[in-house]
Amino acid sequence: MSKWNTANLPDQTGRTIIVTGANSGLGAATARALSESGARVILACRDTAKAERVAAAMPGETEVRELDLANLNSVRTFTDSIERVDVLINNAGVMALPLRRTADGFEMQFGTNHLGHFALTNLLLDRITDRVVTVSSVAHRIGKINLADPNWEQRRYDRWLAYAQSKLANLMFAYELQRRLAGEGSAVISVAAHPGYAATDLMSHTETLFETVMSLGNRLLAQTADQGALPTLFAATADVEPGAFYGPDGFLGLHGHPAGSGSAPTAKDREVAAELWELSEKLCGLI
Repeated sequence: MSKWNTANLPDQTGRTIIVTGANSGLGAATARALSESGARVILACRDTAKAERVAAAMPGETEVRELDLANLNSVRTFTDSIERVDVLINNAGVMALPLRRTADGFEMQFGTNHLGHFALTNLLLDRITDRVVTVSSVAHRIGKINLADPNWEQRRYDRWLAYAQSKLANLMFAYELQRRLAGEGSAVISVAAHPGYAATDLMSHTETLFETVMSLGNRLLAQTADQGALPTLFAATADVEPGAFYGPDGFLGLHGHPAGSGSAPTAKDREVAAELWELSEKLCGLI
């Protein structure tokens, strides 16, 4: 039996799908495949000029809208412009940045990767008809949610632990969102995915020697962005299990085709997930 790839994408004609961070890498690959399958794709990006160039090469109906996940005012403006969407794909992210803060004062990785998507999803939820897909990472396994200091104001900053915290937060959010949707009897589902090790420009902003090392690794070891996008595409379009986590089926989940993925025990801590949700609501001004 052949493994799932873009040839297995169901026809998406008539469906509207939002992809955050669709101007490059995994997001662009995801948006392109969905466009080719007939979906109307909204590329939600901070760099709209770059997104317009990416969208111009897509065959289907596309629309570029500005969305800066590091600015909650931008998130609110974006969500106010959406009337209806079938699928929201929370894909955008930053990785291993030097210590920086969002427009709202959050640590940039936690603020962009988690809080921006948390606000986006909750503000859009009443207009989503099918599902929310949140992209996490294998790095969630080394993450720890520090509820007392999620924005690294009291601790010595560690860019990699900050990234891992944000990706663990992504996964815990996806799990908790599904529990809440199910508890309300909603037909909308929440699913998570991760790309494994894929060659993208996500690693090109660390401003360290690591960029050179990862550039070499990308050329020698990583799978392509198109391949890395497959778990997200599967989660967004296939007949999936609500609340499931999908990633590559190869060694350590780094390469391969979409399959169910395990997650760290910390990701399944319901008490921390509920506390993270409440904290995120407060930080995003949603309560």
